[in-house]
Amino acid sequence: MSWSRRLRNLFRPEGLSHDIDREMAFHLSEKADELEARGMSRPDAEREARKRFGHRGTMRENTREVDVLGWLESLVADARYAFRALRANPGFTTVAVLSLGLGIGANTAIFSLVNAVILRALPIERSEELVRVVNTGGNGDFTNPIWEGLRDTPGMESYFAYGSTGFNLATGGEVRNASGAWVSGSMFPALRVRPVAGRLLEPSDDRRGCSGVAVVSEGFAAREFGGAANAVGQKVTLQGKPFELIGVVEPGFFGMEVGEQTAIYAPICSIQLVASEPNVLDRRSRWFLSVYGRRHPENGLEAEQALLKRVSPPIFAATIPPNWSPADQKEYETMLLTVQDAAGGFSGLRSTYKDALFVLLVVVATVLVIGCANVANLLLARAAARQHELAVRLAIGAGRWRLVRQMLTESLMLAFAGGIAGLLFARWASALLVRFFSTRRDAVFLDLTLDGRVLLFSIAAAFLTGLLFGLIPAWRASRVDPQSAMKAQGRGVTRGSRFALGRALVAGQVALSLVLIVAAGLLMGSFRKLVTMDPGFRREGVLLVSMNLANTGWPEPQRRATHRQILDRLRDMPGVKQAGASYTTPLSNSSWNDRIAVPGYAPSSGRDSTVMFNAVSEGWFATMGTDLVAGRDFGPADGTGAQVVVVNETLAKKFFPGESPLGRIVTVVTSDKPGPPMEVIGVVRDAKYQALREENQPTAYVPIDQGEWWGTWIEYQLRSDATPAALIPLVKSIAADMSPAITLEFNTFEEQVSASLRRPRLLATLSGFFAALALTLAVIGLYGTVAYGVARRRSEIGVRLALGAARGRVLRMVLADAGRLALVGIVAGVATALGTTRLLTSFLYGLTATDIRTLALSAVLLAGAAIAASLLPAWRAASLDPTETLREE
Repeated sequence: MSWSRRLRNLFRPEGLSHDIDREMAFHLSEKADELEARGMSRPDAEREARKRFGHRGTMRENTREVDVLGWLESLVADARYAFRALRANPGFTTVAVLSLGLGIGANTAIFSLVNAVILRALPIERSEELVRVVNTGGNGDFTNPIWEGLRDTPGMESYFAYGSTGFNLATGGEVRNASGAWVSGSMFPALRVRPVAGRLLEPSDDRRGCSGVAVVSEGFAAREFGGAANAVGQKVTLQGKPFELIGVVEPGFFGMEVGEQTAIYAPICSIQLVASEPNVLDRRSRWFLSVYGRRHPENGLEAEQALLKRVSPPIFAATIPPNWSPADQKEYETMLLTVQDAAGGFSGLRSTYKDALFVLLVVVATVLVIGCANVANLLLARAAARQHELAVRLAIGAGRWRLVRQMLTESLMLAFAGGIAGLLFARWASALLVRFFSTRRDAVFLDLTLDGRVLLFSIAAAFLTGLLFGLIPAWRASRVDPQSAMKAQGRGVTRGSRFALGRALVAGQVALSLVLIVAAGLLMGSFRKLVTMDPGFRREGVLLVSMNLANTGWPEPQRRATHRQILDRLRDMPGVKQAGASYTTPLSNSSWNDRIAVPGYAPSSGRDSTVMFNAVSEGWFATMGTDLVAGRDFGPADGTGAQVVVVNETLAKKFFPGESPLGRIVTVVTSDKPGPPMEVIGVVRDAKYQALREENQPTAYVPIDQGEWWGTWIEYQLRSDATPAALIPLVKSIAADMSPAITLEFNTFEEQVSASLRRPRLLATLSGFFAALALTLAVIGLYGTVAYGVARRRSEIGVRLALGAARGRVLRMVLADAGRLALVGIVAGVATALGTTRLLTSFLYGLTATDIRTLALSAVLLAGAAIAASLLPAWRAASLDPTETLREE
């Protein structure tokens, strides 16, 4: 009989039974006719035919086994029985499904982020052919001269360049930002991305002297113009200059950077249209482009690497940065280009959060194991209550493997129900988690659609979870002794080893919970230290104003004068205590460093003489709350006469050890000519520059009037006792008085500092939540085990009380038993934590991975929770009425 027919018979049980009965009746009739033909009477012939045919029930079952897929029918029957059994115990089923759903959902949510940030390929055709060009040092940032040298090399038609940027759509007033990218004309053809309206950029659109054209995403077209068809031919203002929209990109393509949803694509050549300086495309020290290519399907990475190795020397020889030192220029000329796989594009989000996401995966997997231990204990208790049922099934011939399979079917059904609940929870949780990556000024876009990889992960998690918590309870349940279980008192029979297994599971829960509590304590402690540390500035009450004069078209002298007037007017605003201006602000993702020469100091390397710089106005240190420890601050006259500089304490100690730096000379070192000598006039205390967790770096501050720092844009800082946002209307009014074309962007210094703490905040918040969840699960497990133990020893406790045992002694006995169980788990947990928390070292600040205080507090917290979980069962044990207990027995 064919497999298809046997499978079809599963869904027609009554019809199959009728067919089998009719076939047996036919064979019996045939045999009776044969016997009757030999001379037997009809009744005797039918009787003899039935004797020779055999037992009809057995024959019917044997025939049925042949006509159907027996194992599948049995599995369906097991599933049907399991569903009825779980439906008959809604309390147990609800608790188990919710516990598993939360654990599986948390794992799926974190894996969804891992998939979106790290594993998923770009949504383009044959993304596996994409490669990224890097130099031999692993750096993937290039200048436009390097890109043009590569672009114009024969055989490089499939390569393209991409540089993430942001575009201001406003012509004046407060900025209206849109994510964008400078792209080469070869990008869309190489990626095989198609338009939904108009056309996309081509190589002919990206040549020096090009006009302003751009391509936008479908979302931008719908948001700004009401649809893709309406967008083509429209004009948008980018950085104050008009660009014509020639096409709309197909939906689903978000660009080359995971975490960003690029809205506007403009050709690289059009940078010159919005730049404030001439010949910006020829700058050999502006590293802003990534270069990609599509390798030929028949070529591996080795073929592309060999090709780039051949073309590298002339490209680097022709693009040497002129302002680099001779040693750096020589090293630059020896660099080579190579390629690496780029199916997933690139992502700053990936490099920042990759390790953190894997740590969270381990954390949520541990929570799931703890939840599985709880469900396993529930199943052990449930199996003990079902001993009579299991004994009956064994007594009437069911094999032990048959019982194991039945119990496992129930476990897997619970797990898959939990998996479905987990998927629903993960959809909500993963979207919530994305908010941890985003800030008000920097929204993160991630494609969290359910794909095959996430679905497979959820199914695998549910299946493995079902086996993890179901296998041992099922095996234990099948070992019931039918004779003991079916006695009148069999309802109370429970093997000691089965109870010992539950205690071992709880001890394991306590140990794993302690590990998570310790990890959360370390991460939360590190975050607290970062938040409460003294960074060398005061973050509260400061409004940051980025002001850009590029759209005014004013010449440089007028811009300088306007910036100075604006600063004076900002200082006179009501509610402003101090105001300053600077090239950059701390923790702004913007930096400037240079090498310096100090008479009497011999650097061991170029890096040894590199210091951070900032250009600031007088009053900037007071505005930022950075104290002056020696000398003086800048004054209005600094910058128009002798060159001066203020240094921080780290620079003073490094370059002027044991002596005062005041009056000493510092010179900026460049390859073409040395900078002017600068006299040290002051020392300020150390302040963080790029990150709160960094070591204090040598930093030099120069007057903003001393060089060309009053450019098209500048950063202003306003300190006020009032809410910083209350100053915004007044700032807008001042800028509008100067020119309606001035653009402004506002932020608070507190928000900027907070944004720099996104990763430690994510780890601290989620690890704390999951540690609390693990602690709750462990407490529930401990409570259940202690309560079950008390119920098991009910008769013994009743006898003790009847013989005169004090109730307080019974209370202490139960608490001591629970304490021993918790102590075993705590000891095991401390040992495990000491060996595993070292993996968190790179995420910690101000704490070691083996911090004794955190270990001790975590152990005390867990011990207190264990005592609290044991109090109610202990009180119930001490409150037993011995008369009623003995009467029950």
